[in-house]
Amino acid sequence: MDITLEPSWKTKLASQFDAPYFEQLTAFVKWEYQNTTCYPKGSQIFAAYDHCPFYDTKVVIIGQDPYHGPGQANGLCFSVNDGMKHPPSLVNIFKELKTDLGIPYPQSGNLERWAKQGVLLLNATLTVRAHQAGSHQNKGWEQFTDATIKTLSEHGEGLVFLLWGGYAKKKAKLIDTGKNHILTSGHPSPLSANRGFWFGNNHFSKTNKILAKMGKPLINW
Repeated sequence: MDITLEPSWKTKLASQFDAPYFEQLTAFVKWEYQNTTCYPKGSQIFAAYDHCPFYDTKVVIIGQDPYHGPGQANGLCFSVNDGMKHPPSLVNIFKELKTDLGIPYPQSGNLERWAKQGVLLLNATLTVRAHQAGSHQNKGWEQFTDATIKTLSEHGEGLVFLLWGGYAKKKAKLIDTGKNHILTSGHPSPLSANRGFWFGNNHFSKTNKILAKMGKPLINW
């Protein structure tokens, strides 16, 4: 099956595209986009991969599924298009950034700037029906994104995986911690953050310390 995807990822994930689950997933997504309103727009479904080639990936952040409101999702987890109001989880991410690294609260919630530095902003489910959170879960996307995580773990080295919240933490079993790093904390959503499970995790400075030890360029968060 011919999928438009950044070349290094297309090579690394080639075995997935002809698998029966992926053909079924593609048929489902095509029907949904043709008959309902879905996000992100079709050209941004694989934006996480397109903005962060396999060999450039240094850090992986795992989300659950895209924002389901109009104009929000841009294919990168926790990220919204320029000009959009920042969702609560993103607000808390930026608050932690300010506390951790002293970075002023950003005007734009578009995290492409992170992706272009080697941060793979990967949702477990890459599409969603408008106003219906989780509507495209358990249709095959998770198998594809799990394969992505496994491939990174197997063929990458010294990657930093940031697992925020219970759902993301379940992905730890896919990661070889003998050669990669995992940082975990609560989710940045208000429910978790306000109970003390998010703020103060210092994941952004900790990530850069790990990268520095390996002689890799730091992320300009």
